[in-house]
Amino acid sequence: MRGPSPSPVEPRHRLSGSANEDSNKRRSQRNKVLKDIEKALHVHATDRILNCKPTLKLVLIILVFGTFVTLFLSSAVYNTDHLSTSVSQLTYQHIWTKKSAAADLRYVTSLNINWNEISGFIENLTDRKDNLGIGLLNFNHNEIDHWKELLPDCEHVVLNLNYAANNITWESLYPEWIDEEQESEVPACPSLPKLQIPGKPHLDLVAVKLPCNKSGGWSRDVARLHLQLEAARLAASSKGYHPVRVLLVTDCFPIPNLFTCKDLVRREGNTWLYEPNPNMLRDKLQLPVGSCELAVPLKAKEHVYSQRAHREAYATILHSAHVYVCGAIAAAQSIRMAGSTRDLIILVDETITEYHRGGLEAAGWKIHTIQRIRNPKAEPEAYNEWNYSKFRLWQLTDYDKIIFIDADMLILRNNASLFNSGVMVVEPSNCTFQLLMDHVNEIVSYNGGDQGYLNEIFTWWHRIPKHMNFLKHFWEGDEPEIKQMKTRLFEADPPILYVLHYLGNKPWLCFRDYDCNWNVDFMQEFASDVAHKRWWKVHDAMPHNLQNFCLLRTEQKAGLEWDRRQAEKANYTDGHWKIKIKDDRLKTCFEEFCSWKNMLRHWGEKNWTDNAIITPSLPALTTASVSS
Repeated sequence: MRGPSPSPVEPRHRLSGSANEDSNKRRSQRNKVLKDIEKALHVHATDRILNCKPTLKLVLIILVFGTFVTLFLSSAVYNTDHLSTSVSQLTYQHIWTKKSAAADLRYVTSLNINWNEISGFIENLTDRKDNLGIGLLNFNHNEIDHWKELLPDCEHVVLNLNYAANNITWESLYPEWIDEEQESEVPACPSLPKLQIPGKPHLDLVAVKLPCNKSGGWSRDVARLHLQLEAARLAASSKGYHPVRVLLVTDCFPIPNLFTCKDLVRREGNTWLYEPNPNMLRDKLQLPVGSCELAVPLKAKEHVYSQRAHREAYATILHSAHVYVCGAIAAAQSIRMAGSTRDLIILVDETITEYHRGGLEAAGWKIHTIQRIRNPKAEPEAYNEWNYSKFRLWQLTDYDKIIFIDADMLILRNNASLFNSGVMVVEPSNCTFQLLMDHVNEIVSYNGGDQGYLNEIFTWWHRIPKHMNFLKHFWEGDEPEIKQMKTRLFEADPPILYVLHYLGNKPWLCFRDYDCNWNVDFMQEFASDVAHKRWWKVHDAMPHNLQNFCLLRTEQKAGLEWDRRQAEKANYTDGHWKIKIKDDRLKTCFEEFCSWKNMLRHWGEKNWTDNAIITPSLPALTTASVSS
C-alpha cells in the first residue's frame, strides 16, 4: 500500500489527533483537575480542623467540586456522542466548528453517510484494483478515518480546497445584466479557488460530500456549485484512457448538465456514482462559472466545423396551436436561407391535423408525434396547461445536441457556434427526461411555465450574446438612440443579429402592410415595421404552396379590423390605423363563411356563432418544399 501524499494534498480540516487521542487527553485533563480539587479540599479541611471553625468555605468547595465533575463528565459524553451518524444538524455543525476553527458553514452538511452503499459501489467497479487512489473532498476528520477503515488497501488523498470568499454570492455569479459591448467595463466573473491536482498518486475516484439545504435555495448554492466544479475538474484532468469516477454524496440531485445522467453508473439513496467523459467535461469547464461573462464571444465565428453535425438538430414544438404552423414553416425557411443543413425536428400532438403536418414536412421539418404533458400547477384551459410538453425534447436521443427555437423566431445567421458552446442547447437523454418528470410536483416554476421550471432544474446556465436571441421589443424608457439602434439591427443586411424573436402579435397574424401591434396600446412596445417587413421577406421566399398556410381566417380579419377601429377612435398618434390595407389575403377566403364584415357587426357578442368557419376548405398542398 502506498504511503500518504505530500503536503499539497494534506487535509484542510486537520483535527487534533484521532478520536481516541482526543478522549485520552480529556481523561488526563479531568484526572488532573480532580486531583487539584482533592488537594484543595485537603487543604481546606486541614484549615478547618486547625481552626476548629465550621465555615461556609466547605459548602462552596463541595459545590465547585460537583460543578467541575459534571462539566467534564458531560464533555466526555458529548465527545463520544458526536461520533454517531444520527446527530442533529445543529450539533453536527457545532462539532465541525469546534474541531476546526477554519470550517466554513456554507460547506458543512449533516448528511448521514451509508457506508454499506459506498462499500458496494467500490467493490463493483469493473476495473477495481487493490491500490485505488481515492480523492476525498469536503469530508470531516471522522469520515476520513471511516474511509480509511472501510478501504484499507486504497490510497486516500485528502483534497485541500480553499473556500469561496464570503462576498461571492449567487447574485454575483448570475447578475441580471452585464455590459456585453464592453462600453464602460469588461465583464468578469468572481474567481473561485481551485484544487491543486495531485501528481501522485493517480486518482481513480473522486468522492465529494455536498451540502443540500432543502429549507433554502439548495440549487443556487455557491459552495455546492464550487465543490461540483472542482470534482469535475479533477475528473477532466484524467490522461489517456484511464477514467476518473466521481462519487457524490448528497440528498439533492447533482447539476444535471455537468454530471449528466448518461454518465451515471449507479445510484442508491444519497450516493451517486458517475463515469464522466473527460473531453466533454473539459469543454464544459471552459465556460464561465456563471452568467457574469459571455459564454460565446460577441463576434462568434460564422462557420464552425463539427464532426458530428449529423447528430445535431434544430427543434421546435407545436401543441394545440395550429396558428403557429405558418411561423414554423417560416422559421425552417430562415434556417435554410442562413446556410444551415442540420436536421429540423418538430414535435406535434394529435391536435395538429394531417393537412398541417403535410405543410410542415414540405417545409423540411421531420415530424415526431408526442403525447402532451400537463403542467400540474396550471389551471384548466390556461395558456400554460400543456407547456411541459417541451420536456419531450430530451427524448430525441438520436441526436447529441438540440437547439430549441420557438416558432416565432427567424434565424438570420448560421448558429453553428452555438452547437459548440454548450449553451442554449438540449442534450437529449431519457434519464434527464425522467428527472424532469420526477420533480414536477415538487419544484415550483417561478413564472408558472416550462421556462421557470427548467430554470429551477438547470441552475448552472450561461449567457449568450443578446444578438443570438434578440427580442423584438422596445422598453418604455428606451431613449431615442436605443430605439434607433434596435431598428438598425432589425434591418441590417447582411444581418448582424443571429436570431430575431417576434414577441407580441405575430407577423403572419397581421396584415403584411404594417405591424398590427401598433393598434393595441399595451402591445405597442412590440411594434416595429422594419422587423415586420423582415419577416415578410422570408415569407415571400417560401414556395407559394407553403404560403397558403399563412392565410388569414375570416375571424382573424374581423379581429384586425376591430383593433384598427379602436385605434382610430383613440386617435393614436403613430397613425398606422390610417394605412389602407393592400394585403391580398384580405380578399382570399378558404372558408364557407367569408364575410368578415358581417362577423364584425356581432363582435363581442357571446351568443353569436358561425358554424361554417369550423370546417374550412383548405388549399391543396403540392410537393414544392423550401430551399435556400
